[in-house]
Amino acid sequence: MTKISVVIPVYRSANTLPELTLRLNRVLQTLDQAYEIILVNDGSPDESWEKIKELQKQNSVITGIHLMRNYGQHSALAAGIREARGHLIVTLDDDLQTPPEELPKLLNKLEEGFDLVYGVRSAEKHGTFRNCCSRLGKLLLAKLLGVPVATSISSYKAFRSELRELLVRHEGPVVFLDALLCYGTTRIGTVVVEHRVRPNGVSGYSFSKLIRHYANMTTSFSQFPLKIASLLGGMTMLLGILLFLIVLLVYFFRGVPVPGFTFLAASLALFSGIQLFILGIIGEYLARMHQKLIGMPAYVVRETSRAEKNNHTSLHGKQQG
Repeated sequence: MTKISVVIPVYRSANTLPELTLRLNRVLQTLDQAYEIILVNDGSPDESWEKIKELQKQNSVITGIHLMRNYGQHSALAAGIREARGHLIVTLDDDLQTPPEELPKLLNKLEEGFDLVYGVRSAEKHGTFRNCCSRLGKLLLAKLLGVPVATSISSYKAFRSELRELLVRHEGPVVFLDALLCYGTTRIGTVVVEHRVRPNGVSGYSFSKLIRHYANMTTSFSQFPLKIASLLGGMTMLLGILLFLIVLLVYFFRGVPVPGFTFLAASLALFSGIQLFILGIIGEYLARMHQKLIGMPAYVVRETSRAEKNNHTSLHGKQQG
């Protein structure tokens, strides 16, 4: 049985993959454990898939998975983790910002009795904007999911294969790996790892993708927005009662109705805006339910390249035919 599975989502990384796999092989060979490396091409527009197939032919421990389009980092990780056969699973990025030489730190921490270990970066080297978004996302996850350790999450992590079952049973088009893992165990540890400047290229996370990612995370794995909607509805009702009492008091004590079109227009705009906001939140949840109901997949695999001759097409990570 394979002891260690390393899963790497690949996007625009044709130039870094040879060095990444070379350094990763050197590290894994020193551990004296059976291992495999799974490279998941997330619809990369460059020559990443050709490079993965080339590397797989040179090294039988490499498995390549080619997704039909770009589904996002977490969906790509889901495809690789469902394919993994190791007792211990490690995930890391393809950009060499976090050195593969730090991998033994995570595995050693697991041996202390933890089920999940995150590599906390000593200093983020993404750039000011991306660093701020990263911190905001971690704080959001910690508050919405009630997972304090979420402020330490990162793409560099190691966990036991038992937690993979949470992902195997998960259905639906939206995957947020860290929410599933943190839900599955409280035995979560952290280690400090180095974080370097990206050697080439830029991050695949644009501002719009970050917003979409956080929106999916919030509405797919938390009921917090619905609680906010209920709170706004209650506050609006109290405000409406207060305004109604003001109108009655002015009429009875002054003998005249409350004058002014501005007052009426502002009240209608306020109440209508809050109602539409609440309906929008409910609509997001209904959309998630609809996507799950029609069976929309998190990803579709176009091709798998491995040592065994059993390439296949996959939906939700399940073999077809």
